[in-house]
Amino acid sequence: MIYYPRILSEQVFDALTPGKVVLITGARRVGKTVLISRITERINEEVLMLNGEDFTIKEQLQGQRIEQYRSLLGEKSVLIIDEAQKIDNIGLIIKLMIDNIDGLKVILTGSSALDLGNRFGEALTGRKITFHLFPLSIQEFKEFENDLEIKDRFEERLIYGMYPEIWQTNDRMKRINYLKELANDYLFRDILQLENIRNASKLQDLLRLISFQIGKEVSNEELGRKLGMNTKTVSRYLDLLSKVFIIFRVQGFSRNLRKEITKNYRWYFYDNGIRNVFSANFNTIRLRQDIGQIWENFIIAERIKCLSYSRDYGNIYFWRTYDKQEIDLVEERDGYLHGYEIKWGKKNKKCPPAWSKAYPGASFKIIHPENYLEWVGGG
Repeated sequence: MIYYPRILSEQVFDALTPGKVVLITGARRVGKTVLISRITERINEEVLMLNGEDFTIKEQLQGQRIEQYRSLLGEKSVLIIDEAQKIDNIGLIIKLMIDNIDGLKVILTGSSALDLGNRFGEALTGRKITFHLFPLSIQEFKEFENDLEIKDRFEERLIYGMYPEIWQTNDRMKRINYLKELANDYLFRDILQLENIRNASKLQDLLRLISFQIGKEVSNEELGRKLGMNTKTVSRYLDLLSKVFIIFRVQGFSRNLRKEITKNYRWYFYDNGIRNVFSANFNTIRLRQDIGQIWENFIIAERIKCLSYSRDYGNIYFWRTYDKQEIDLVEERDGYLHGYEIKWGKKNKKCPPAWSKAYPGASFKIIHPENYLEWVGGG
């Protein structure tokens, strides 16, 4: 099995200190378990690794008695719990441990934000450091591929996405079958278990609609009409899908100018392969009518990864006016605005006049296949 070094490996290792809890979030199958296994190999201390989905482990941790936890840990000074959100009162349990067991270091992973808040509550406020692990990023591929190799595999990544297991094989059907299994089972598991939704069909229908709306404003009312669902249910489902890290939203930017659109959102998939499952299209780039959407989804997801791994906490938006002047991505960082237009083909588009007039100090840049590496590759 090929192991791809992850950017978070060094960050998590450095954050692992006594009395602190390192929390790693991310969708299922992005590589959280492999990541912590690799980090464990570097730790020169005794490690206890538990799985929060193991029923016997859940029972062992429920007593909330410090002597019970001392006995469980023995001589081990590092505790790792995979899928920790599955354990009731995990926040209070971990707080009790780190408050009473000197030198204890803790790593927790979670594949769903659905219940992380409830499980951790306020118990770990000020005690935890959170990292988010995404599917593989271009920034990570750059560590062991040169620019020519990245260019050669570029179109494949637009089609099949960046989940680590996709890159264990070159077989087209194996890749497609893996993505379908992932999209139809693993990614929905937490929603179906925790939210009392009996089947995933409505979730799948909603994602299918979203997959064709990349780069466009989407209203919950319109989605509800097409799906035969009320707006409140659509809002709830979109929230659930974002909390299991399948999709994310970008809101409109405005400083209260009358012509700017801010009411609706644009939705994107964290991974192109998952997006293409729901659009039911794994054709090559030359046969695609939706290449603009594929490119925009890919590049914005990669930018999100890049900003997250660099711990850059600026805000992101899209910008559009009622007379259809628009910018695909706006970043607000340290009081400055940066506008980016994402284009597959045309590379000489001028900055929208309304943007220049409204925000004269803002920058503007076209992102296209020839220059994207410097923008998403950590440059």
